[in-house]
Amino acid sequence: MLTDMLCTLVFAAVAALSTPMPFASDLLAGPGAVSSPAFTPDGKTVVFDISSHGATLYVSHDIDGSWTPPEVAPFSGTWLDHDATMAPDGSYLVFVSNRPMTSGADALTATVNGKKSPWGGNLWRVARVGTGWGAPVRLPDAVNENPRTYAPSIAADGSIYAIHPDASGAFQIYRWAYRNGGYEPAVRQSFDLTSTHEMDPAIAPDQSFVVFDASDPKNADNDILFIAHRTGDGWGKPVALDAINGDDRPWGAHLGPDARTLYFSSSRGRTDDVAKLWSASLALWLH
Repeated sequence: MLTDMLCTLVFAAVAALSTPMPFASDLLAGPGAVSSPAFTPDGKTVVFDISSHGATLYVSHDIDGSWTPPEVAPFSGTWLDHDATMAPDGSYLVFVSNRPMTSGADALTATVNGKKSPWGGNLWRVARVGTGWGAPVRLPDAVNENPRTYAPSIAADGSIYAIHPDASGAFQIYRWAYRNGGYEPAVRQSFDLTSTHEMDPAIAPDQSFVVFDASDPKNADNDILFIAHRTGDGWGKPVALDAINGDDRPWGAHLGPDARTLYFSSSRGRTDDVAKLWSASLALWLH
């Protein structure tokens, strides 16, 4: 009887942690949508993007438990920069940008539904140098084969997971394994879902699980968050994060430094439909 009571209390406590909470809502209350928080390993610095008509990367620091007002990252502010992700060891950041592929060239564009769009996307890497940043370097063509490559996530071995559209135009998740100092060709990640697309992967450092968004089986017009665990060379059946999803189409999954806290964007609780950052524990779904 006592054991059952303790188990019930523990489960209730863990379930409570899965209730989404707003992240730095006092500092991020402006008009722009906020997404893609990338934390340093100590959790004291975060890079994220704010977008309205454009997109810019910002940096904030946790000082004595309070986040400093966001400042434009020194390597951002000119082009459409977004979707930052931090290497698990904190040595570099990867982000999406439409900045010219080579100096003096035009900004990268993309073709969407037959029309030219400024939201071209290639992956760029910028090193952390002390408490500052180096100069962004475009990742090789092996990774940037598609001008609409978005939402990267970095594993501890350097492998990158990201999305780009398939032949039908639907976004899918791909993995570029990093071996012997280079990236191998993209391999599409397959999941047992009826969704036509899977997006915005957040890979665990050891690649034991991934969180992503895809169509809600109960309402194909909405996306919700799923978690899938590694099984051999593939993925087990994805499980919907029902305690987190709510009715506000969460998206843009990112993991915190502990790889147990999920950050995502959602317009929940708002009347203007502008997405802000939320966090929740993944403890209920981890083995």
